[in-house]
Amino acid sequence: MVKRIIGSAVRALLMALLVVLPSLVMPGTSSDAAQMAALVALVAAVVTFAEYNSEYPTFLEFRNAPPFNRLRFLALFFSVLFAALLMSSGARDPNLPPTMLESLSVTAATMFDFPYSPVRLMSIAYADLPFRFDITAATRISSLLFLVSLVALFLFWVYARFIFWPIRKTAFNFWINLPLFDPTSGRDVLFRLKRDAHFNLALGFLLPFLIPALLRMWIGTFDASMLVMPEIFIWVLCAWAFLPLTLMMRGIAFFRVAALIEEKRRRAYAQEDELQMV
Repeated sequence: MVKRIIGSAVRALLMALLVVLPSLVMPGTSSDAAQMAALVALVAAVVTFAEYNSEYPTFLEFRNAPPFNRLRFLALFFSVLFAALLMSSGARDPNLPPTMLESLSVTAATMFDFPYSPVRLMSIAYADLPFRFDITAATRISSLLFLVSLVALFLFWVYARFIFWPIRKTAFNFWINLPLFDPTSGRDVLFRLKRDAHFNLALGFLLPFLIPALLRMWIGTFDASMLVMPEIFIWVLCAWAFLPLTLMMRGIAFFRVAALIEEKRRRAYAQEDELQMV
């Protein structure tokens, strides 16, 4: 009980730190933006504490199947941190040598900024703003966040494929780790898991291309000046990189759970055949 409360409190503090990170890193944050970030951080901390402190699951998937949520949090944390640091580096003296993070962002832009890539589409979306904006900075930041997401996705795929996730240490509890998935309703659970896995992977692949299109629609419909506010700019780019990562990790996880169920059924059928032969 005490261990669960301490773990929930630590996770809540980390979530609050994630929300206020841009305000802490970037200079010149307005008082209104800081107060709004503090309010959102408080709500995120309370929700996180209530979710992890509860004995019964509510909405968070794979709660007891690390490192699924840990990898997602780390990917989002480093995305927000890197974006905020790169945004704040714009105030540095241009005569100073580039930092390691700036050099990494330039390398990532060289890798991912090619025709029809998601990074190029994101830079085109911000190039359509009706006022001057540093497109080079947007390209470098989005390239670095895209690289962070790819690294996190690759690490989870390796862990799930070669390190026997999610049954390496404990048995997999379907109800606790998938509270919103009812295995008793609808068609066979294997069919539904594989269908949802295909859907998540397909949507995760398409979202980096769809979000820039949605931004261009925003520019023509709503106040486009909101998109260049530093905090909103950071969260837009982080959402563009993080949402596809979450969906693709979820698809990989569903395929892995389906493989476990299929293997368990195969063993059960083999035992039945042996009993019938005896």
